[in-house]
Amino acid sequence: MVIHTVFDFLAAVTSLGVTAFCYRWRLAQAAAPVEAGGMGYVLSLLAGAAAGGYGLGSLNMVLSGEAMVARSIVGALAGAIAAIEAFKWWRGLSGSTGLIFVPAFATTVALGRWGCFLAGLDDETHGRPTALPWGVDFGDGVPRHPVQLYESFTMLAFLLVALVLIGRRQGWFMRNGFYALVLVYAGQRFLWEFLKPYAGVAGPFNLFHLVCAGLVAYAVLMIRRSHERAAA
Repeated sequence: MVIHTVFDFLAAVTSLGVTAFCYRWRLAQAAAPVEAGGMGYVLSLLAGAAAGGYGLGSLNMVLSGEAMVARSIVGALAGAIAAIEAFKWWRGLSGSTGLIFVPAFATTVALGRWGCFLAGLDDETHGRPTALPWGVDFGDGVPRHPVQLYESFTMLAFLLVALVLIGRRQGWFMRNGFYALVLVYAGQRFLWEFLKPYAGVAGPFNLFHLVCAGLVAYAVLMIRRSHERAAA
């Protein structure tokens, strides 16, 4: 699992660099609500991400018949959103505060999933067996969907589009960029979950299907609210 740690570190360092660049380039104003939230915002974000990431990641493995501690990026995203929305309600903050995190999150997934891919079967993120020509043998002689790379390529494409829109200061994206990220990430992740061997909790849907469905609903609701505020 050393390779996974290497890519986690690479993703973290690159994400910090991308965030610093975007902050100086276009997103200093977008970061103002985060800065206004102070340490309480940061602690809420970290606590929510840790609780969601490890809590839902481990629960999914238990439901799949493997009692082990695991972490999940979609769980971390859901936990962070829940914690920050609670913090914003407590502090009386409104509107999106997440645009500054969009490039970092997309970069983290685009790079980090390569670590998951190279870690093979031990990482528990591989796909189901497939006869498609791009199936990958992770060491057990069975070609499987490289779902880690499906996710990486999708978020790389989103990152490139996001940087173009941020560079243009495109109005809709500057207001809704974080919600667009959640919508795209959760939507594509919902699809890839059908290609994973996790246990179902509601018919064909596993735990992460339900988490992703909730995130999609959240993103759509928040985009609608943003539109209503802009039209008022």
